[in-house]
Amino acid sequence: MDIKLFATLLDPAILFFFLGIFAALVRSNLEIPAPIAKFLSLYLLMAIGIKGGVALSVSGFHMQMLVGLAIALFMAFLVPLYTFPLLRRKLDGFNAAAIAATYGSVSAVTFIAAGQFLDNQGIEYGGYMAVALVIMEAPAVIMAVGLAAMTRASLAKHGAGAAVTNIGQHDGSFSLKKILHESFTDGAILLLMGSLLIGFIVGAESYKVMKPFTGDLFKGLLAFFLLEMGILVARRIREMKGVGPFLIAFAFLIPVVNAVIVITLSHLAGLSAGDTLMLAVLAASASYIVVPAVVRVAIPEANPGLYFGMALALTFPFNVVLGIPMYYQMIQLL
Repeated sequence: MDIKLFATLLDPAILFFFLGIFAALVRSNLEIPAPIAKFLSLYLLMAIGIKGGVALSVSGFHMQMLVGLAIALFMAFLVPLYTFPLLRRKLDGFNAAAIAATYGSVSAVTFIAAGQFLDNQGIEYGGYMAVALVIMEAPAVIMAVGLAAMTRASLAKHGAGAAVTNIGQHDGSFSLKKILHESFTDGAILLLMGSLLIGFIVGAESYKVMKPFTGDLFKGLLAFFLLEMGILVARRIREMKGVGPFLIAFAFLIPVVNAVIVITLSHLAGLSAGDTLMLAVLAASASYIVVPAVVRVAIPEANPGLYFGMALALTFPFNVVLGIPMYYQMIQLL
């Protein structure tokens, strides 16, 4: 592997991520106030959305975009479909469904880190990738809720349902309509899509007035946000319980498998290196914001310490530090 690719580890934003981990591990009182952390996450989503919309207005709609979105949607269904039976070998149906949903969905922060990596490499990618991020949110959750419902039905059939029928909203009342509403009206997703639409409407010329805010400040605010993420990751590592060798291996290997599938499909479809990497990173990432919030209500029998902890404490840092340059190297070898 080209060692130069790991120069990304010397990127200021990544180094601030490590600083956050160190601060939490030594139990420093360093922390980002919650309102500021919320602002930083919203700012990053707005910036990436409006830049994507501007890029989309310049490139227009084309066949590569449709192919890329098709691959994204395919992966959103495939990942929970093949990971659920794999997880059922070691876990009950509820935890297997929750983890499958988490890994079938995506991480916006990992997506942003991949975009920064490509910017550092001077490689362009399509603005439609922000759309791919959004459409990959809901399918995995829908499938996981269905799988959990099958598990409840099986338990009830065998006389074990009495213990779970009174827990939360798992009696069918958490409908498809509600899942879609939760997924697509979540504030972060709504802001991302709204910013994408605004960028597409205003175009490159009008975007210039926003560039000092959404362009020039982006790197510094990303570093600040990753400092907060480092603190959260280290704290979550300390709190994780019940994550044995199987789930640890799952958290590191499944992202690579998903990335390889996407890279292969994208290569066959003739997508650019930038688009391929962004799709690979989306497929390799795991949601630790939107999906856990929905799954906590839809599948209350599942242990949040497993699906949330695995996504945030294991898969997220792996992708940001090692995964992104590794996936890019795979693309270069094709």
